[in-house]
Order: sequence, then structure tokens, then C-alpha cells
Amino acid sequence: KINNTTREFDGIWSSSLTDSTVRGKPDNQSVDYATRIIGQNEILEVTKKPIIFDGDNGGRIEHLPYMVRSLERLGVSALVLEDKKGLKRNSLFADQTRANQDSINSFKKKISLAKKSTISDDFLIIARIESLILSKGVSDAFKRAEAYSDAGANMILIHIKATNPNSIFEFSK
Repeated sequence: KINNTTREFDGIWSSSLTDSTVRGKPDNQSVDYATRIIGQNEILEVTKKPIIFDGDNGGRIEHLPYMVRSLERLGVSALVLEDKKGLKRNSLFADQTRANQDSINSFKKKISLAKKSTISDDFLIIARIESLILSKGVSDAFKRAEAYSDAGANMILIHIKATNPNSIFEFSK
């Protein structure tokens, strides 16, 4: 839930980075989704706060419906999928030369399938756009945001690591 006065999220972001770090593993999907989902169950035993699950790139498209339904059944509120492909590489690393962004059409298929796999309208699918992380610019990010929204994404998360927020402001306009 977003507090309309302060615009702060009063919930939990369940990141793959945290799940990996707590297990002493790299943030490259070394911790499988089944293990991470078990962790969500443990968190939900002690809180009623909404949880946004960082699903990285969603893994294999054939497995995505099972992840969506498992998370929703447990009581997780939303799944974030990033539009990178291949082996996960943390977006905060300085060197992103080996990171690859998925094609718009391929990622739209993931978004659409994830949305179709939900049990109710209450479970949100959030598309995370990596265009600014990968230095592809605001126009590329905006083109992707429109396409992902058309594919069924409930929300768009634009990602950046720059200290100057100008491209975020430009994207928001």
C-alpha cells in the first residue's frame, strides 16, 4: 500500500540480493526460486505487511506460472520481473558490459504470461526496466514502459544507479 501523504511503501521488498547474501552466495540466481519461496512463507508467518518479491528475470518462461501461483497462494502481494536475460548480473555492479536486456517482444510475453497466471486481480505484476542501468536512454525506457503496460504490467519500476536523478524526472514527465 502506498501512503498518499508521504508516498512511501509500507511493506517489504524481498530481494534476490538479500536472499543470496544471507546464504553467503553470489546474487546470480545461485539461490533457486523454490528456496526463496520457502523464505517468503517464513516471513509471512511473522508479518501481515505486503511483500514485493524480486523475481529477477523470472527464469524460464515455462516455470513462470508456477512461481506466480506459488507466491500468490502464500500471500505475497507482487512480483517484480526485470527485463534482462541470461545469467543474472546484479544491476548495481559498475561493469554491465556482460548484461543483456531482453527484447521488448520477448519480455512482453513474460509479462503477459505472468499476468494470465494470477489467481486474482489483487496480485500485482511489476515490470522493472533496466534501460537506464544499461545506458540505453530514457526514450528506450519509455518505449518499453508503454509496451510492458500494454502487455499487462500493473506497475512500472524504472531502475537507475546514477547519483543524478534527471533521467528519472525526464522519464516521469
